[in-house]
Amino acid sequence: MKQMFLATCLIFSAIILYAQSVPYNVVFDLTSKDTNDHKSVVRWLNEISKERPDAKLEVVLYGQSLDMIRKDKSVVAPAIEQLTQNKNVTVKVCAIAMKRHGIDSTQLLRGVSMVPDGIYEIITKQKEGWGYIKAAH
Repeated sequence: MKQMFLATCLIFSAIILYAQSVPYNVVFDLTSKDTNDHKSVVRWLNEISKERPDAKLEVVLYGQSLDMIRKDKSVVAPAIEQLTQNKNVTVKVCAIAMKRHGIDSTQLLRGVSMVPDGIYEIITKQKEGWGYIKAAH
């Protein structure tokens, strides 16, 4: 009985140690113009960063979501600029979507970078083992 209890404890300990060693990498897919979605993403980034400072987080914007990272339109501008100062948080916008919407890089918030293709960026992160979250409600 004691040996079975000890074996069970060792197995659970190994599982807990393994779970803690798995990297926390998440890519968020944002296409929504809804400012509630923008605020939710900011809240998630802040909460995760606080609980897991080692987490690598990336938001990829395309479609109708570009107002979130435009200087003249964003309702979360200060939060985005603060979050992107964290070396583990990146905010990237699709160059194809920017061109389609007539937006140039001078209109972006500080800390936001461009990628050639937002969908390809997300696929690449998934191939690298990152978790995927579609940001919508």
